[in-house]
Amino acid sequence: MGWAEEATSRPRRRGPNWGRVAGWTVLSLILLITLFPFYWMLRTALSTNNAMYLDPSNPLPVQFSWGGFRRVFGLASPAEAAAEGGTTGSIHFWLYLRNSVIVSTTITIGQVLFSAMAAYAFARLRWRGRDVVFFIFLTALTIPPIFVQLPNFILIRDLGLLNSLAGIILPSFFMTPFAIFFMRQFFLGISREVEEAAMLDGAGHVRTFFGIIVPMSVSPILTLSVLTYITSWGDYFWPLLVGRADNARVLTVALGIFQSQTPQTGPDWAGLMAGTIVSAVPVLLIFLLFGRRLVDNLGYSGVK
Repeated sequence: MGWAEEATSRPRRRGPNWGRVAGWTVLSLILLITLFPFYWMLRTALSTNNAMYLDPSNPLPVQFSWGGFRRVFGLASPAEAAAEGGTTGSIHFWLYLRNSVIVSTTITIGQVLFSAMAAYAFARLRWRGRDVVFFIFLTALTIPPIFVQLPNFILIRDLGLLNSLAGIILPSFFMTPFAIFFMRQFFLGISREVEEAAMLDGAGHVRTFFGIIVPMSVSPILTLSVLTYITSWGDYFWPLLVGRADNARVLTVALGIFQSQTPQTGPDWAGLMAGTIVSAVPVLLIFLLFGRRLVDNLGYSGVK
């Protein structure tokens, strides 16, 4: 009996959870597949342009060199660039970076502000035709952005804003259907008792919005700001149409022109990958700082 009781009381060893092992294996493979292009981009940026054509399958940087980054920042002389097989043309990196920061920051401020005010009007104010107008805004989500590029281009041209930062900013400055829908979903969840108490104290709609609603909506406003900034930072087609002049060229367009400057052996892949990495750093930093809050708020607002 003693031996039987000891055997039954002894904890059983559980075997490995093969389902969990398989799940982690699949997730690890997906992570490797996702990160491999970024690693290859870094490997190319740290290689010498001429040497890459001699050993293109080497997983490590071929003849390790910082030349690609030096060419992007304008620190390499034409002779040094030509020696590594890179382009001898110059890219005004800091000018294009400044233009991208101005465009993305201005679009983000304007779009978040006006979209939040429009969303508040749709969520809280009562006026004739409100639901019809909101439905029209929602249907705009189904229209591909490419369809409005030509009318916007003609408008910007007639306003005399071609080759200017204002021409790039204006079409996206005020509001977008997604931003209005996103903020409206959050405003609908705010208790009306808070606004009614403010109204009893004599506050109007403007004071209620900026004094009560906006402080209570810091988290979704921050989320929308991050999404808007990342979208405007990576935009290429519209800045290419409007900002062809050097003083109005943003970083994404400049990298495309940098690729077209072909040296003797072919495109300057090392310089192009170096410029792409540097241009992606601000967006990566923003996402690392606010990524968790962004995902949480997307789920809270019901945006799938």
